[in-house]
Amino acid sequence: MSMPDEAVAVPTAIGGACDERFQPVREALAENFEADDEWGASVAVFVAGRKVIDLWGGYVDSAKSQPWQRDTLVNAYSVGKGILSLLAVGCAETGELDLDAKVSSLWPEFSAHGKGHLTVRSLLAHRSGLPGVRTLLPPEAKYDWTRMCDELAGQAPFWQPDSDHGYHVNTQGFLVGEVIRRATGKPVGELLQQRIAQPLAADYFFGLPAGLHGRVSRVFAPDLAVDTPERWAMAFPPTGDAAHDEMIWRSYFNPAGISGIGSVNTKEWREAVIPSTNGHGNARAVATIYSAYLDGKVNGRSWVGPGLRAEAARPHSTGADRVLGKPSCFGLGLQLAQPSRPIGPNADSFGHFGYGGSLGMADPEAKVAFAYITNHPGQRWQTTRTMRLLDCVYACL
Repeated sequence: MSMPDEAVAVPTAIGGACDERFQPVREALAENFEADDEWGASVAVFVAGRKVIDLWGGYVDSAKSQPWQRDTLVNAYSVGKGILSLLAVGCAETGELDLDAKVSSLWPEFSAHGKGHLTVRSLLAHRSGLPGVRTLLPPEAKYDWTRMCDELAGQAPFWQPDSDHGYHVNTQGFLVGEVIRRATGKPVGELLQQRIAQPLAADYFFGLPAGLHGRVSRVFAPDLAVDTPERWAMAFPPTGDAAHDEMIWRSYFNPAGISGIGSVNTKEWREAVIPSTNGHGNARAVATIYSAYLDGKVNGRSWVGPGLRAEAARPHSTGADRVLGKPSCFGLGLQLAQPSRPIGPNADSFGHFGYGGSLGMADPEAKVAFAYITNHPGQRWQTTRTMRLLDCVYACL
């Protein structure tokens, strides 16, 4: 007599290729699916400018019927802050941006409410005191570049600029992007394509062209709009410090959906330019960009020299973070390694994490450029999936 069929877990197929010595990374990516609730992801690594890992797996839809493909794109959240910082450093190399010039010299309206002394350097290092918009805005305002920039330029800061630092969760892209636009005359999404993404054949976008939406994976994250004071308080319970609570709520939830919650899978979100939060790409693209940055060249054209690369990765803001409520460490917009959040084993690594574990980084000592992009965010601070892959890469070196 035959026995009833039992459900058998089918291992997730991992596509792509890797050098033989990095085969354990393929196994680590498969383990992420089997042990840590991965949904769809890609991972890519360059060593000394040579691509040694380009892998992907999982699904892009909730029914798990559409596999992640080689050219799948997904919203990578704050990974974009790192890419934006690399673009800004390149503008400093060309002389278009003077790191020690006042922001107001490019953007006169920014001087309102005592912000006129802030330098471009300090703006990049999350020291402007503008982590959120004070005026409550309608949800559609997040798609209006001019309105967001005008609000930030004209408002009073939440702390005295340059006296302290705090993670500018959703405003950093508007602030740095507007400075870049005024310095170069080009919108930041367009400049990224012209100077970095297209020359490197890297599929990474601030403002995704409509024709590419068919390649985009859904993001599997909470989709409830956090658009009322009651819901703000559920996400970040009041601390008793009303001014602090206002800053946090406005940083994450004003305008509603600015963090991607309730908006990340929409057409409007994908086509907008919100560099702090809505850059779309995959691991191959992000690792390609970081590898070129380590080399200092884009297809043979100078990008940034070793002196400025070292300056960009020097701590400019470190210690207690007014927004995160824990230590953070930033160079010129780049996240730097710290004991509570390492980026690989070497202290001079830099890059930027994205919500729930996505990461783009570079390690000058090991000559490694690494990226991992997921459509299913995990833990907010140290995601097991990310650490498993990164640790495995270094074990294979």
